[in-house]
Amino acid sequence: MRTSYPLIAREGWPFIGISFLFAVLAPFFWGWWSLPFWLLFIFCLQFFRDPERQPAGGEKSVLAPADGRVIVVEEAEDPYLKRRALKISVFMNVFNVHSNRSPVDGTVKERWYHPGSFFNAALSKASLENERCAIRLSTSGNQEITCVQIAGLVARRILNYTQDGMALTRGQRFGFIRFGSRVDLYLPLDTKARVAIGDKVHAATSILAELP
Repeated sequence: MRTSYPLIAREGWPFIGISFLFAVLAPFFWGWWSLPFWLLFIFCLQFFRDPERQPAGGEKSVLAPADGRVIVVEEAEDPYLKRRALKISVFMNVFNVHSNRSPVDGTVKERWYHPGSFFNAALSKASLENERCAIRLSTSGNQEITCVQIAGLVARRILNYTQDGMALTRGQRFGFIRFGSRVDLYLPLDTKARVAIGDKVHAATSILAELP
């Protein structure tokens, strides 16, 4: 099952095209001083890469919604569903793939968007104070999962393509965050975590937890 756009994310083409244009034209004006424009072009290429992913695990597996490093595994309050939950957070730096993928098979029941600040996404206060977009997913087993895209220090745009009632499959691409960010998952409290703080994970191919 194909879960991503080929090679380069569609969200990146304007940035790649503009940076390439500047890189090509800059030598005519600045000579060797144009090198930073080529570095910017290479950075855009690597940032917007979007490799194909084959979802791991089974029906009860909760997959990583993003590439990055696990920075939170703890019991916490789900601020959207007003419940105690197992919270797992994945921090993405600017060198990670930034496509976001569904952690489970589920139906989008609600969506929330909150404008906010742009603190370092690795800080705990980013979950409640940064710009963010959250979706509530309901599985076929009636498990409720909250998936939150959070902007970071450099990120300035959260893209979320879901709609209420939309069915998502495990590993399906549903959004993108530009230039550094994090994704929080709030899972049923009796979910069993399969990762620890510091683990590096990859969207769709790493299992974060198992639902009861």
